[in-house]
Amino acid sequence: MIGRVSRVFEAFGPEDDGLGVREIARRSGLATSTVSRIVRELVEHRFLEQAGREVRIGLRFFELGEQAARPHQLRRLAMANMSDLRSATRQTVHLAVLDGTEVVYVIKLRSRSAPPLGSRVGGRMPAHATGVGKALLAHAPAAVVERVIDAGLPRLGPGTITDGKRLREQLAEIRATGIAYENEESGPGVVCVAAPVTPRAGTPIAGLSISTRLGEVDTASLGPAVRTAAIALGRQAARGAAWAGLR
Repeated sequence: MIGRVSRVFEAFGPEDDGLGVREIARRSGLATSTVSRIVRELVEHRFLEQAGREVRIGLRFFELGEQAARPHQLRRLAMANMSDLRSATRQTVHLAVLDGTEVVYVIKLRSRSAPPLGSRVGGRMPAHATGVGKALLAHAPAAVVERVIDAGLPRLGPGTITDGKRLREQLAEIRATGIAYENEESGPGVVCVAAPVTPRAGTPIAGLSISTRLGEVDTASLGPAVRTAAIALGRQAARGAAWAGLR
């Protein structure tokens, strides 16, 4: 039952204000009668709400989401550092975590002077196609990297790495330098520089990135800034009592 409910929620995309039962059934692959029953119960418990003849994500869903411990701890820990980084670079700053083969954006601080980007808090992207994802994969266990490669490396932009051998080589370079660069890999015109946030030796708790549009700024000049901020954030996390809860 939980799996079917999850498929109902996953039918909603970031641009969807509302969906009808038949469209949810089509996207989820579930029978229309099954979707109708699940939707009716989710509306009753406020996880979905009626919008005319369609339904949309309800307030109860967001209320529970706001109680998720790790995003709260990360936001509390990282906000000051990220604000300083945004002020210094005048670019959009992200904090993301690795979840399976994808990254989930936990914080996005958009610069007023920087061009708009398609990322959003709570949004997901394939890890291999983002700077922050590659920064995290570079320090992830080898089994995680192989799982990403085995799942396929879909092309999102003209620069997306779609070859497993090339991805492994780039991850090795990122491990050596501590900085990951993205050049039109998550989408046309998008560039990014990222670094892992690591409290102690081992797997990072998050990735920090600066994103902008191609031609707006030389990303090579942003590398030292994001790396320094990520190291400072990692040290702060290591000193804080919340560190254990972020693992």
